Amino acid sequence: MTFKFRRNGSIRESQHDTFFDWKLKIFRRHSRLNSQEIPLARPSRRKFLGAAAACAAAPLGLPGRQAAGCTEDSSSIGKTPHTRFAVNIEMWFTKLPFLKRMEAAAALGFPAVEFWPLQGKDLGGIAEKSRELKIEIAQFTAWGFKPGLNHPKNHKAFVEAVEASCKAAKKLRCGLMTVVGGDDQPGMTRRQMHDNIIAGLKLAAPIAESHGIVMILEPMNIRVDHKGHSLYGSPPAIRICEEVDSPSVKINWDLYHMQITEGDLCGRMRDGWKHIGYLQLADHPGRHEPGTGEIHYNRVLKAAHDLGYRGLVGLECRPRDGELQAARRVAAADVW
Repeated sequence: MTFKFRRNGSIRESQHDTFFDWKLKIFRRHSRLNSQEIPLARPSRRKFLGAAAACAAAPLGLPGRQAAGCTEDSSSIGKTPHTRFAVNIEMWFTKLPFLKRMEAAAALGFPAVEFWPLQGKDLGGIAEKSRELKIEIAQFTAWGFKPGLNHPKNHKAFVEAVEASCKAAKKLRCGLMTVVGGDDQPGMTRRQMHDNIIAGLKLAAPIAESHGIVMILEPMNIRVDHKGHSLYGSPPAIRICEEVDSPSVKINWDLYHMQITEGDLCGRMRDGWKHIGYLQLADHPGRHEPGTGEIHYNRVLKAAHDLGYRGLVGLECRPRDGELQAARRVAAADVW
């Protein structure tokens, strides 16, 4: 004997009902749990998939996840066992207001954030939010691509910017700030431009030293992202640090740029170890989070850890499939 269910969950009458079917109908019609009829009908496949999609896609901490019935605790994803990561909030959570991005990073359990220039940002608001959330400011950009540090005419402005940025860093309780070498200067060789970078850093280094701040010089890549940039690869960056010879001048060792420029990430890190002031990462190709490209970040992060690196690692990458999935991939890269 077979029986069928109506769309509303009730049982359709059948002239072939057995004693079991009759008992089942009585149970269906009269059983109650907290005054609610116990449904036997399966949930709609469309509703089930819709709820699952909403749970996966809705931003963390927003009402949409709660309304979708999501119960996953995402607040510990960023609390990784070996490496402490800093979310780049210029590339993550970009649909949110700036200070809300800090909240979103903290909601995922990350201990720190980083960002680019100070200009146009509410410095007081950032400092207050950092204290409120107990989240660190890992580093920010004190001097960008233009005007170039690699030209002497810009050195006076560079020194003034370093002085102002050191004061800002103290307010943010931040010990690192990125400086960029600059794009190619017409009529100059690479060696000349690098010597100009050395001269500019020598002028500013005593200021940074007096504030206890470290300037981290970032080599870029010229194959994909920064064609025409004057400083790329680790050897010239190491030479610049050696020539300046200051504890306040180190390298922002961006593993994404290094992979594109020279590869051999673990070996190169060993070669330049004493000059590394900060690590950043992204996978390649795509500049997304670890696990989306060719770099074996489990091995690379372990190599950095084995060398003794205990600083923050900047997540200067674009989440490929949303911030939650990116955070999960970052956490997976810190397992060994």
